[in-house]
Amino acid sequence: MKKFKKLSLTSIMFVSLAFVVSVRNLPMIADTGMKMFFFGLLAAILFALPAAFVSAELATGWPKRGGIYIWVREAFGEKAGFFAIWMQWSYMMISQIAMLYFVAGSLAYVIDPNLAKSRLFLLIVSLIILWGSTYLNSKGITLSAKISKIGFLSGVAFPGVVIITLGIIYWFSNKPIQIDLSFTKKSLIPDFSQLSSLVLLIGFIRSYAGLEASAVHANNVENPKKNYPIAIFAVVLIGFILFILGSFSVGSIVPVKDLSLIAGILQAIDLFLTDFNLKWFVPVMAILVAIGQTGSIVTWLMGPVKGVYESALNGDLPKFFRKTNKAKAPINLLIIQAISVSIILASLLLFSQLNIAFFYSVALSIMLYLTMYVLMFIAGIHLRYSQPKVNRKYKVPFKNIGMWIVASIGIITSLFCIFISFFPPKELSDKDPKIYMLTLAIFIVVLILLPILIIKTKKESWKPKKNEKVE
Repeated sequence: MKKFKKLSLTSIMFVSLAFVVSVRNLPMIADTGMKMFFFGLLAAILFALPAAFVSAELATGWPKRGGIYIWVREAFGEKAGFFAIWMQWSYMMISQIAMLYFVAGSLAYVIDPNLAKSRLFLLIVSLIILWGSTYLNSKGITLSAKISKIGFLSGVAFPGVVIITLGIIYWFSNKPIQIDLSFTKKSLIPDFSQLSSLVLLIGFIRSYAGLEASAVHANNVENPKKNYPIAIFAVVLIGFILFILGSFSVGSIVPVKDLSLIAGILQAIDLFLTDFNLKWFVPVMAILVAIGQTGSIVTWLMGPVKGVYESALNGDLPKFFRKTNKAKAPINLLIIQAISVSIILASLLLFSQLNIAFFYSVALSIMLYLTMYVLMFIAGIHLRYSQPKVNRKYKVPFKNIGMWIVASIGIITSLFCIFISFFPPKELSDKDPKIYMLTLAIFIVVLILLPILIIKTKKESWKPKKNEKVE
């Protein structure tokens, strides 16, 4: 039998970075102006670090394939575990829409910027990228890790360094800075009495979402109990630095009123390179950015699927979902996921404006994912008492009280962000907020009821037979 190569510390770091760090989030962060420092610190301290601490303990205590499914199942049983992995899977399928359109929009910028307004072009390119990424994942985890590393270096790290460097050069060239640099309470701190201003926090939380997703690969990591925590902590630090410095560079040259949340990164690159007489390099940068995001898509497609596959092995889904190919990839689940995302991509053509569909997908996806995070934080607390003897190479410090404090911070932050997600952003302020809230409520109820329905209709025949070979 072929022995599959384990992931090194460097490889798992790149896989984790591909889950979290992306230059596509920079325009959304830059849109907050000088408040980006406040929101960035708030998201890192109240969400990213608690998520990193708790997921690191869970991943090293239970370094099994399945991630969030295994953790919640160990704490609360099979039904809760299935519900948690379903939330993660649903979030990532919906989130892939924005990622795919971002890549398609970047490639349109290389050919003809006007193509970014063509729904047909965006759909066709997105479908090609989606199914191409699905094919790469079908070749196994090692190939996926290589693609993630190449994608992060060429499409995230390099463009990120270029944007930050150009921003620094531009800063010291005594040219007009578009971002408001005044150090006043109004410019630095959001108005807590206005929910519309607090909604901006969701963008930062969303940037860090995915920290725990790489844990599904813990069983494929060399010395997971040591290497995984190191990798996940490094991701938080690198992510914070890139988000703040990169966003500040974007905001320095692109006026907030003209900033596009979808194409803002290319707006900044175009303005920077044009200012330095290097406009010919813009298409090259656009291609690199597209490559980087494609690397993230490749990683995101496999992460939750492995968790759902683990639940299928446990009998939570019919035998059809347990099928793997020669590379041991859950091929049927990958195909079902690609079909589902394809349908969602096509359905967005029904909206009068893509921006409306985009905002709905962002709010819905973050609510689904934060629901999963609440379960993860609670599981971290519960397992301290139900399975205290399980060896955890990394543990949240200060014994059980430390876990209570860290996990509680994560729970409160998650619940608060779920609440404010129901309020429409500024872009939809002219719409009836009740319709916005009702639409989101209907979608969230349906997506929550689906896994519950599956649990209720679960059959004994779904469980693998004793003589059935499973991977």
